[in-house]
Amino acid sequence: MALTNPKIQKEDNSLDQTLRPQSFQEYIGQENVKNNLKILIQAAQERSEPIEHILFYGPPGLGKTTLAHLIARELRAQIKVTSGPAIERVGDLASILTNLSPGDILFIDEAHRLNKLIEEILYPALESRSLDIVIGKGPSARTIQLELPPFTLIAATTRIALLSSPLRSRFSGGTYRLEYYSFAEIESIIERSAKLLGIEIEKEAVGEIAKRSRFTPRVSNRLLKRCRDFAQVEKSDRITAQFALQALDLMRIDPMGLESTDRMILNTLISKFGGGPVGLSTLAAATSEERETIEEVYEPYLMQLGFLERTSRGRLATNKAFEHLKHKAPVEAQSKLV
Repeated sequence: MALTNPKIQKEDNSLDQTLRPQSFQEYIGQENVKNNLKILIQAAQERSEPIEHILFYGPPGLGKTTLAHLIARELRAQIKVTSGPAIERVGDLASILTNLSPGDILFIDEAHRLNKLIEEILYPALESRSLDIVIGKGPSARTIQLELPPFTLIAATTRIALLSSPLRSRFSGGTYRLEYYSFAEIESIIERSAKLLGIEIEKEAVGEIAKRSRFTPRVSNRLLKRCRDFAQVEKSDRITAQFALQALDLMRIDPMGLESTDRMILNTLISKFGGGPVGLSTLAAATSEERETIEEVYEPYLMQLGFLERTSRGRLATNKAFEHLKHKAPVEAQSKLV
C-alpha cells in the first residue's frame, strides 16, 4: 500500500497511539470545528448532560478519530470504538448499546458502511434512548423495548453522501466537515511529532516532508517515521534536509506529494488517452487498479492539486498535470481544458 495513502494501515496503530494529541490545546488545525466542540462540551457539562450526537466527515487521515477521543477525554467519559462493517447483525448493535454506561460515548468509524437495517434500529436509540428488538417470527413474533442509558454517538465517515438522510438528521450536536490542513499546520504537526519520537529535525527537513504530506497529518507522520528510520540507519540522531531528501527520493515521492501510482494514473490518462476524457472503469483497467481505489485514494488529492477533473464524460488531465509530468498538451487536449 502506498505511503501516501491517507487511509489507516496496520503500521499506523502504534504510531497513532504515540502521537495522538491529549488535549484540544495539543490538537493542531481544524480551529472552527474545535471552537464549536468546546462550546458544545462546556454547555453539556454545565447542564450535567451527555453532549448531543455528532457526525464528522471528510477525507481520511484528518483527525476524526482523534477528535472523538479528545471529546471523551474532555468529558472524562468512557469511549467504545467500533466500525460500520463490524456491526453485521441487529444483535451486534443491541449488544453494544446495552453494555453502555450512562455518559459513555459510542464511536462508529466508517459509518457509511452501516447496514440499512442497522440504521433503522439506531433511530429510536438516538432519539428516545430505546431499543426495539423483535423476538420470534411470524404470528408469534413480539417486540421488546429496552431502555438505554444516556449516551452520545459520534460517527465518522469519508463518504457522507452514502449516509441516509434520516440518519444524518439525528446528529443534533452538529455535522462537522474536516478540511485539509495548511502547509504551516503540517509543519507544526511534524515538529511536534519529531519531539514525541525523540528525534531532532532541521527546519528545512520539516519543509521537505510537509510539501509531500498531501496536507494530511497521518501521511506526514508516516513520512517522518520513514525519514527517522533512514537517519537511524545512517547512524544519526538528527534528520537533516539531506537525509529527508534522500529518504523521500528513495520512496519515490516528488515535491508535490505524488508517488508512483499517482504518476502512473496521470501518465496513463495522458499517453494512452490524450488527456481524456476517459471513463473510470476504462482508466482502472488500463492502470490495473481497482475503481474504488482510484476514486477514493488517488483522485481526491489529484483534484485538490488541480491535476485532474471529473466531468460527465469522464476523467480529464489538466494543463497543470501535463506541465508537471513534462508532457506537451496536444491541441485537442488544450481545447478540452479551456
